[in-house]
Amino acid sequence: MTAVLPAPRASASTAPDAETVYRPGFRLDFAGTLAMLGRGPYDPTTVWDLRGMWRTWRTPEGAATLRLSRPSADGGVAASAWGPGAGWAIDAVPRLLGRDDDWSGIDVAGHRLLRDSLHRNPGLRLARTGRMLEALLPAIIEQRVTSLEAYRSWSRLLRWYGEPAPGPAPEGMRVTPTLEQWRGIPSWDWHRAGVDPRRARAVQAVLAVAPSLERAVERAATLDEAQAALQTIPGIGVWTAAETLQRSHGHPDLVSVGDYHLAHQVGEALIGRRVDDDGMLELLEPYAGHRQRVVRLIFASGFRFQRRGPRMALQDHRWH
Repeated sequence: MTAVLPAPRASASTAPDAETVYRPGFRLDFAGTLAMLGRGPYDPTTVWDLRGMWRTWRTPEGAATLRLSRPSADGGVAASAWGPGAGWAIDAVPRLLGRDDDWSGIDVAGHRLLRDSLHRNPGLRLARTGRMLEALLPAIIEQRVTSLEAYRSWSRLLRWYGEPAPGPAPEGMRVTPTLEQWRGIPSWDWHRAGVDPRRARAVQAVLAVAPSLERAVERAATLDEAQAALQTIPGIGVWTAAETLQRSHGHPDLVSVGDYHLAHQVGEALIGRRVDDDGMLELLEPYAGHRQRVVRLIFASGFRFQRRGPRMALQDHRWH
């Protein structure tokens, strides 16, 4: 999750452009369901406070700021939105809060940690943003570097090129750039933001075909076809496609193969020892169709694997 930022700034008119109260009809783990949206403590698109979450979107209708309040006593989630894309943002609330994510078929009765985690987190759902490009670009920036490096790069780019958030959003929030604005970022600013040439080329490859890529993903008959469409772009591999579709489509089965720590955590959680990616996939095979849900249950359980050996060194890509 992101760090708490200052209170919303004053505004001459703070009345939302659209609002609703969404009642899920199921017990909702509000924080757990939305936890994967923010890209670290510096992300200017996602801010948490004691009452809920602020999130900005680049919607098909334009910029939007969405405010979601934690569920009330009757389970209702109050949602307010500002900006040209406010209506789109409000319409997206049910899928963002996991309405379409069905956990009824998952069977974890045979593993104590998973069974206990599911029992303690019955309202956990996979969020679905519906915004493929907004999930894909930061995933590329996160390739093969530490999370801290990637989070800083993402924050710099949005501070420099993002649009100020509509409405009474907390100070400093930004909406991701338009496609034209992303394409207009000069090479030296990618470098200055700490994004090395290899990742910058992968971003440019996506931006060059973004409209057709989005259409291909939207028209895919299955999530496997959507993954294959993403991986036709140079620089987009299994890890990046998984990180994207987990957020944009709430993919219940894709696992981030190639992650620096994930296989270690899954191995230690499930069998008490570290494994590599192949070992992780073998352990998760009995849960095929629900493997991402199992990973989320491991995260939600509070289990943390024991870090051993050297950590990845922080690198400054801006001056090389």
